[in-house]
Amino acid sequence: MGEPARLAPVFEKYHAPLVACPAPPPGTGQHRLEISVVFTGAEFTAAALKRAAVLAGNLDARITLIVPQVVPFPLPIASPPVLLDFQEARLREIATLTPAETVVRIYLCRDRWRLLEAVLRPHSLIVLGARTEWRWLTREHRLARKLRRAGHEVVMAE
Repeated sequence: MGEPARLAPVFEKYHAPLVACPAPPPGTGQHRLEISVVFTGAEFTAAALKRAAVLAGNLDARITLIVPQVVPFPLPIASPPVLLDFQEARLREIATLTPAETVVRIYLCRDRWRLLEAVLRPHSLIVLGARTEWRWLTREHRLARKLRRAGHEVVMAE
């Protein structure tokens, strides 16, 4: 079967921090450490981006916000239930609050886990936002466990 093909994002936007010196555009310069933040909801992702910004500042890293937008089977893959313009505006608002260089990538997919397997580099550093619940294993905690089993380093922002 082989390795899954790399998927291209439907939408990719580069956000430079507003308070810092302008950074070089993506794709130029040397290879930098990349911190991936997987979208888990607006509030949780905002917390994860803040945590990732602290890590990025200490490690001179770039943040990539990965947004898997699941399109259910009755719809064509190119017709997501949430309009991309709305999603873009919401994510732009979240990303501009982060004081670090951030790239937002929205992917249309049928299965969130398969998408993450395809787009994450091996042994990635991933920050996930999650709610704090001590009694139950939340959806975000189950995703973190799956990512760790796949060989990634996961930091939870709760």
